[in-house]
Amino acid sequence: MRHEGLAEQTCSISRSLALLGDRWTLAIVKQAFARTRRFEEFLSALGISRALLSDRLNRLVAAGALERLPYESNRVRHEYRLTDVGLALYPILQALRAWGDQHLAPHGAPLVYRHRGCRGQATVEVTCSECHQPLSARDVEVHPGPGLVPNGGKAGPSPRRRRVSA
Repeated sequence: MRHEGLAEQTCSISRSLALLGDRWTLAIVKQAFARTRRFEEFLSALGISRALLSDRLNRLVAAGALERLPYESNRVRHEYRLTDVGLALYPILQALRAWGDQHLAPHGAPLVYRHRGCRGQATVEVTCSECHQPLSARDVEVHPGPGLVPNGGKAGPSPRRRRVSA
């Protein structure tokens, strides 16, 4: 399947990958959380080409994750700010950070993220909405949801419940 085809899938993971699934898009989002706002600042921080940066910023704006706001009156220039949609990406970045700290940081975490209130460390957990128990892939069953359109809207067998194997 081509990368562009992911956006057409009836799967929220595939659709998310279509937007976020390249290293530069998530690097831009990470920089936005670090309060990088202006095109030149992103360019300097990331070492990315102008064309690629422009493309990824435009995608994030079109998806509603960033908003483009003018900041200069004599020559219109823009800054990019995270929207509520963009802020909702924070747990994804933290999950990537936690995985990287565990599997790709042989000398320990390069940065420690602490809660401003009590100084505890930020963690990422997947829990049950009812009993609040931590969940792993082995604990979860996948069922059709309200947004599932079987076979892309074509006639055919309805989806069956399946267990995630890990």
